[in-house]
Amino acid sequence: MPHIDYYFVTISPWTYLAGTKLEEIAAKHGATITYKPCDMNRVFASTGGLPLAERAQARKDYRMQELKRWRAARNMPLTLQPAHFPTNPAPAAYAIIAAQNAGGGDLGQLTHSILRACWAEEKDVSDEAVIRDCLSSAGFDPELANSGLLTGAMTYESNADEAVQVGAFGAPFYLVDGQEKFWGQDRLELLDRYLAGELG
Repeated sequence: MPHIDYYFVTISPWTYLAGTKLEEIAAKHGATITYKPCDMNRVFASTGGLPLAERAQARKDYRMQELKRWRAARNMPLTLQPAHFPTNPAPAAYAIIAAQNAGGGDLGQLTHSILRACWAEEKDVSDEAVIRDCLSSAGFDPELANSGLLTGAMTYESNADEAVQVGAFGAPFYLVDGQEKFWGQDRLELLDRYLAGELG
């Protein structure tokens, strides 16, 4: 059974634009997923990337064009400059970590609902009330929003360390069986074909 380690940021538009395709692909091929939200700025610092605010204007301009194109291609609502971006991604990440440890709900739905809250619903995903709503809608206990915070913080940091160690450098990043790497929501088709045995 293949396994996918999934490194992402809870406020990444590209992770949002992946929708639930990863979960659909995993179900199709009988793959398991471990969700690893992480501090991507720490990953950038170790792998040569730059936070959005520090990028050259040409890169910022291109990012906007790509967001418009992918919004249309995926037929998904997306606000190009949401009211609460950037915001602190850590509280939502801690909730995902706590939910994964607790079990009993739909992690894919939880992750996507948090991203959708930021990019389509103009909500602040660092707000506990928003996180609690997302937990509830995905079948988890909303109290997970404020439980296991120390474990969440430690895992969040260790996920970033691990991301660097395995060669991840952006989000979303998918690692299959500790070997095959796929960066970006636009590589999900290749991930699907890889799991189908079509790409070696």
